[in-house]
Amino acid sequence: MNSLDKMLSILNGFDETTLSLDVTRAAELCGSSRASTYRYLQALTRAGLLTPASGGTYIIGSRVIELEMLKRENDPLFGSARHLIRYYAEDLGMNVMLCSYYGDKVLCTDFACSDPAMVKLYKPGRSMPIFRGAMAKVILANLSPSQLKNIYAYNETRIAQDGLGEDRDTFLSTLADIRSAGYCITHAEVFEGLVGVAAPVHDSEGRVLGSVVFVVPSDQFDRAEVETLVGQIKSIADEIEESVARKLRQSDKALTTAPRPRRFLVYDA
Repeated sequence: MNSLDKMLSILNGFDETTLSLDVTRAAELCGSSRASTYRYLQALTRAGLLTPASGGTYIIGSRVIELEMLKRENDPLFGSARHLIRYYAEDLGMNVMLCSYYGDKVLCTDFACSDPAMVKLYKPGRSMPIFRGAMAKVILANLSPSQLKNIYAYNETRIAQDGLGEDRDTFLSTLADIRSAGYCITHAEVFEGLVGVAAPVHDSEGRVLGSVVFVVPSDQFDRAEVETLVGQIKSIADEIEESVARKLRQSDKALTTAPRPRRFLVYDA
Protein backbone atom coordinates (compact mmCIF):
# COMPACT_ATOMS: atom_id res chain seq x y z
CA MET A 1 0.00 0.00 0.00
CA ASN A 2 1.11 3.57 -0.57
CA SER A 3 0.99 6.12 2.26
CA LEU A 4 -2.50 7.32 1.34
CA ASP A 5 -3.84 3.77 1.36
CA LYS A 6 -2.21 3.18 4.73
CA MET A 7 -3.72 6.34 6.20
CA LEU A 8 -7.22 5.49 4.98
CA SER A 9 -6.92 1.90 6.18
CA ILE A 10 -7.07 3.25 9.75
CA LEU A 11 -10.76 3.97 9.18
CA ASN A 12 -11.32 0.23 8.65
CA GLY A 13 -10.69 -0.22 12.38
CA PHE A 14 -14.10 1.20 13.25
CA ASP A 15 -17.17 -1.00 13.39
CA GLU A 16 -20.21 -1.54 15.62
CA THR A 17 -18.09 -3.09 18.36
CA THR A 18 -15.04 -0.80 18.05
CA LEU A 19 -15.94 2.88 18.36
CA SER A 20 -12.49 4.22 19.26
CA LEU A 21 -8.86 3.32 18.64
CA ASP A 22 -5.44 4.41 19.84
CA VAL A 23 -2.12 4.90 18.06
CA THR A 24 -1.04 1.31 18.72
CA ARG A 25 -4.12 -0.16 17.09
CA ALA A 26 -3.96 2.36 14.23
CA ALA A 27 -0.35 1.33 13.59
CA GLU A 28 -1.41 -2.32 13.40
CA LEU A 29 -4.12 -1.46 10.89
CA CYS A 30 -1.90 0.53 8.55
CA GLY A 31 1.34 -1.40 9.08
CA SER A 32 3.38 1.72 9.77
CA SER A 33 5.64 3.04 12.52
CA ARG A 34 4.08 4.94 15.43
CA ALA A 35 5.57 8.19 14.13
CA SER A 36 4.01 7.74 10.68
CA THR A 37 0.75 6.56 12.20
CA TYR A 38 0.57 9.64 14.38
CA ARG A 39 0.95 11.84 11.29
CA TYR A 40 -1.85 9.91 9.58
CA LEU A 41 -4.09 10.39 12.61
CA GLN A 42 -3.37 14.10 12.64
CA ALA A 43 -4.22 14.39 8.92
CA LEU A 44 -7.49 12.51 9.41
CA THR A 45 -8.28 14.77 12.36
CA ARG A 46 -7.64 17.93 10.34
CA ALA A 47 -10.00 16.58 7.68
CA GLY A 48 -12.68 16.07 10.31
CA LEU A 49 -12.82 12.31 9.73
CA LEU A 50 -11.49 11.62 13.24
CA THR A 51 -11.77 13.46 16.55
CA PRO A 52 -9.34 13.13 19.50
CA ALA A 53 -10.96 11.59 22.58
CA SER A 54 -9.89 10.80 26.13
CA GLY A 55 -7.00 8.49 26.90
CA GLY A 56 -5.14 9.17 23.68
CA THR A 57 -7.86 7.57 21.56
CA TYR A 58 -9.66 8.74 18.44
CA ILE A 59 -13.32 8.49 17.46
CA ILE A 60 -15.19 9.11 14.19
CA GLY A 61 -15.30 12.81 13.36
CA SER A 62 -18.21 15.11 12.56
CA ARG A 63 -17.26 15.46 8.91
CA VAL A 64 -18.58 11.91 8.42
CA ILE A 65 -22.06 13.06 9.47
CA GLU A 66 -21.92 15.92 6.99
CA LEU A 67 -20.81 13.63 4.17
CA GLU A 68 -23.53 11.12 5.02
CA MET A 69 -26.18 13.83 4.74
CA LEU A 70 -24.83 15.00 1.40
CA LYS A 71 -24.72 11.44 0.13
CA ARG A 72 -28.30 10.67 1.10
CA GLU A 73 -29.65 13.93 -0.29
CA ASN A 74 -27.91 13.54 -3.65
CA ASP A 75 -27.83 9.77 -4.23
CA PRO A 76 -30.23 8.85 -7.08
CA LEU A 77 -30.61 5.28 -5.77
CA PHE A 78 -31.65 6.37 -2.28
CA GLY A 79 -33.78 9.23 -3.57
CA SER A 80 -35.56 7.00 -6.06
CA ALA A 81 -36.26 4.18 -3.63
CA ARG A 82 -37.06 5.72 -0.26
CA HIS A 83 -40.71 6.49 -0.98
CA LEU A 84 -41.26 3.34 -3.04
CA ILE A 85 -40.02 0.92 -0.39
CA ARG A 86 -42.17 2.60 2.25
CA TYR A 87 -45.22 2.40 0.04
CA TYR A 88 -44.71 -1.29 -0.67
CA ALA A 89 -43.80 -2.13 2.93
CA GLU A 90 -47.21 -0.79 3.98
CA ASP A 91 -49.14 -2.02 0.97
CA LEU A 92 -47.77 -5.57 1.02
CA GLY A 93 -47.10 -5.86 4.76
CA MET A 94 -43.45 -6.68 4.05
CA ASN A 95 -40.04 -5.63 5.35
CA VAL A 96 -38.24 -4.00 2.42
CA MET A 97 -34.52 -3.19 2.45
CA LEU A 98 -32.48 -1.18 -0.04
CA CYS A 99 -28.79 -2.11 -0.32
CA SER A 100 -25.74 -0.59 -1.96
CA TYR A 101 -22.14 -1.77 -1.86
CA TYR A 102 -18.50 -0.72 -1.77
CA GLY A 103 -15.25 -2.60 -1.43
CA ASP A 104 -16.03 -6.02 0.03
CA LYS A 105 -19.17 -4.97 1.92
CA VAL A 106 -22.86 -4.59 1.25
CA LEU A 107 -24.61 -1.78 3.13
CA CYS A 108 -28.17 -1.38 4.28
CA THR A 109 -28.91 1.99 2.66
CA ASP A 110 -32.53 2.23 3.77
CA PHE A 111 -35.11 0.00 5.42
CA ALA A 112 -38.90 0.16 5.55
CA CYS A 113 -40.42 -2.39 7.91
CA SER A 114 -43.83 -3.72 8.78
CA ASP A 115 -42.33 -5.58 11.75
CA PRO A 116 -40.88 -3.24 14.45
CA ALA A 117 -38.64 -6.07 15.69
CA MET A 118 -36.59 -5.76 12.50
CA VAL A 119 -35.55 -2.16 13.10
CA LYS A 120 -32.57 -3.10 15.28
CA LEU A 121 -31.30 -5.68 12.80
CA TYR A 122 -31.21 -3.57 9.66
CA LYS A 123 -30.11 -0.06 10.49
CA PRO A 124 -29.16 2.22 7.58
CA GLY A 125 -25.39 2.07 7.30
CA ARG A 126 -25.06 -1.44 8.73
CA SER A 127 -22.56 -3.45 6.70
CA MET A 128 -22.98 -7.08 5.73
CA PRO A 129 -20.64 -9.57 4.03
CA ILE A 130 -20.60 -9.57 0.24
CA PHE A 131 -20.55 -13.37 -0.13
CA ARG A 132 -23.60 -14.19 2.04
CA GLY A 133 -27.25 -13.31 1.85
CA ALA A 134 -29.61 -12.66 -1.07
CA MET A 135 -28.92 -8.91 -1.03
CA ALA A 136 -25.21 -9.53 -1.60
CA LYS A 137 -25.34 -12.49 -3.97
CA VAL A 138 -27.70 -10.75 -6.38
CA ILE A 139 -25.28 -7.81 -6.54
CA LEU A 140 -22.29 -10.10 -7.12
CA ALA A 141 -24.17 -11.95 -9.85
CA ASN A 142 -24.59 -8.72 -11.81
CA LEU A 143 -20.93 -7.72 -11.83
CA SER A 144 -18.95 -8.28 -15.02
CA PRO A 145 -17.13 -11.61 -15.60
CA SER A 146 -13.75 -9.86 -15.40
CA GLN A 147 -14.66 -8.30 -12.04
CA LEU A 148 -15.81 -11.68 -10.72
CA LYS A 149 -12.62 -13.41 -11.85
CA ASN A 150 -10.54 -10.80 -10.04
CA ILE A 151 -12.70 -11.14 -6.92
CA TYR A 152 -12.30 -14.92 -6.97
CA ALA A 153 -8.51 -14.68 -7.33
CA TYR A 154 -8.26 -12.74 -4.07
CA ASN A 155 -11.10 -14.37 -2.10
CA GLU A 156 -11.03 -18.07 -3.01
CA THR A 157 -11.12 -19.28 0.59
CA ARG A 158 -13.96 -17.02 1.69
CA ILE A 159 -16.00 -17.92 -1.39
CA ALA A 160 -15.66 -21.63 -0.65
CA GLN A 161 -16.49 -21.13 3.03
CA ASP A 162 -19.66 -19.23 2.12
CA GLY A 163 -20.85 -21.93 -0.26
CA LEU A 164 -20.45 -20.07 -3.54
CA GLY A 165 -18.14 -22.61 -5.14
CA GLU A 166 -15.07 -24.74 -4.49
CA ASP A 167 -13.48 -23.53 -7.73
CA ARG A 168 -13.72 -20.55 -10.05
CA ASP A 169 -15.91 -22.23 -12.65
CA THR A 170 -18.47 -23.24 -10.04
CA PHE A 171 -18.41 -19.73 -8.56
CA LEU A 172 -19.03 -18.15 -11.96
CA SER A 173 -21.70 -20.70 -12.85
CA THR A 174 -23.56 -20.19 -9.57
CA LEU A 175 -23.67 -16.43 -10.06
CA ALA A 176 -24.60 -16.80 -13.74
CA ASP A 177 -27.67 -18.78 -12.67
CA ILE A 178 -28.68 -16.02 -10.23
CA ARG A 179 -28.17 -13.35 -12.87
CA SER A 180 -30.23 -15.27 -15.40
CA ALA A 181 -33.07 -15.76 -12.91
CA GLY A 182 -33.06 -12.06 -11.99
CA TYR A 183 -33.46 -12.74 -8.27
CA CYS A 184 -31.94 -14.61 -5.34
CA ILE A 185 -33.45 -16.31 -2.29
CA THR A 186 -31.39 -17.29 0.75
CA HIS A 187 -32.31 -18.78 4.13
CA ALA A 188 -30.73 -17.60 7.40
CA GLU A 189 -27.41 -16.65 5.83
CA VAL A 190 -27.15 -13.31 7.63
CA PHE A 191 -29.63 -13.59 10.53
CA GLU A 192 -31.15 -16.78 11.89
CA GLY A 193 -34.82 -17.27 11.12
CA LEU A 194 -34.94 -14.79 8.23
CA VAL A 195 -35.25 -15.35 4.50
CA GLY A 196 -33.99 -12.85 1.92
CA VAL A 197 -35.69 -12.42 -1.45
CA ALA A 198 -33.65 -9.96 -3.53
CA ALA A 199 -33.55 -8.41 -6.99
CA PRO A 200 -30.79 -6.23 -8.47
CA VAL A 201 -31.16 -2.52 -9.21
CA HIS A 202 -29.30 -1.24 -12.29
CA ASP A 203 -28.53 2.15 -13.74
CA SER A 204 -29.62 3.14 -17.26
CA GLU A 205 -26.51 1.50 -18.70
CA GLY A 206 -27.17 -1.84 -17.04
CA ARG A 207 -24.57 -1.54 -14.29
CA VAL A 208 -25.63 -2.80 -10.88
CA LEU A 209 -26.13 -0.08 -8.26
CA GLY A 210 -27.43 -2.25 -5.45
CA SER A 211 -30.37 -4.47 -4.56
CA VAL A 212 -33.86 -4.35 -3.09
CA VAL A 213 -34.82 -7.11 -0.67
CA PHE A 214 -37.79 -8.60 1.12
CA VAL A 215 -36.68 -9.66 4.62
CA VAL A 216 -39.16 -12.38 5.55
CA PRO A 217 -39.45 -14.39 8.80
CA SER A 218 -39.11 -18.10 7.96
CA ASP A 219 -42.62 -19.01 9.11
CA GLN A 220 -44.12 -16.25 6.96
CA PHE A 221 -42.04 -17.35 3.98
CA ASP A 222 -43.23 -20.95 4.38
CA ARG A 223 -46.85 -19.76 4.06
CA ALA A 224 -46.18 -17.45 1.11
CA GLU A 225 -46.34 -18.05 -2.63
CA VAL A 226 -42.69 -17.88 -3.68
CA GLU A 227 -43.50 -16.91 -7.26
CA THR A 228 -45.62 -14.02 -5.98
CA LEU A 229 -42.78 -12.73 -3.75
CA VAL A 230 -40.30 -12.99 -6.62
CA GLY A 231 -42.62 -11.14 -8.98
CA GLN A 232 -43.22 -8.39 -6.43
CA ILE A 233 -39.55 -7.79 -5.61
CA LYS A 234 -38.58 -7.74 -9.30
CA SER A 235 -41.40 -5.28 -9.99
CA ILE A 236 -40.18 -2.99 -7.20
CA ALA A 237 -36.63 -3.15 -8.60
CA ASP A 238 -37.97 -2.19 -12.03
CA GLU A 239 -39.79 0.81 -10.57
CA ILE A 240 -36.66 1.96 -8.76
CA GLU A 241 -34.62 1.64 -11.96
CA GLU A 242 -37.17 3.71 -13.87
CA SER A 243 -37.07 6.38 -11.16
CA VAL A 244 -33.25 6.43 -11.14
CA ALA A 245 -33.16 6.89 -14.91
CA ARG A 246 -35.77 9.64 -14.73
CA LYS A 247 -33.93 11.51 -11.98
CA LEU A 248 -30.65 11.36 -13.87
CA ARG A 249 -32.27 12.63 -17.09
CA GLN A 250 -33.76 15.57 -15.21
CA SER A 251 -30.62 16.38 -13.23
CA ASP A 252 -27.81 18.69 -14.26
CA LYS A 253 -25.53 17.03 -11.70
CA ALA A 254 -22.85 14.51 -12.48
CA LEU A 255 -24.18 11.06 -13.34
CA THR A 256 -23.89 8.36 -10.74
CA THR A 257 -21.22 5.77 -11.50
CA ALA A 258 -21.71 2.20 -10.34
CA PRO A 259 -19.30 1.25 -7.51
CA ARG A 260 -16.28 -0.90 -8.16
CA PRO A 261 -15.88 -3.88 -5.84
CA ARG A 262 -12.61 -4.39 -4.03
CA ARG A 263 -10.73 -7.38 -5.43
CA PHE A 264 -8.85 -8.09 -2.22
CA LEU A 265 -9.52 -8.23 1.49
CA VAL A 266 -9.10 -5.17 3.67
CA TYR A 267 -5.55 -5.06 5.01
CA ASP A 268 -5.51 -5.95 8.67
CA ALA A 269 -2.43 -6.89 10.64
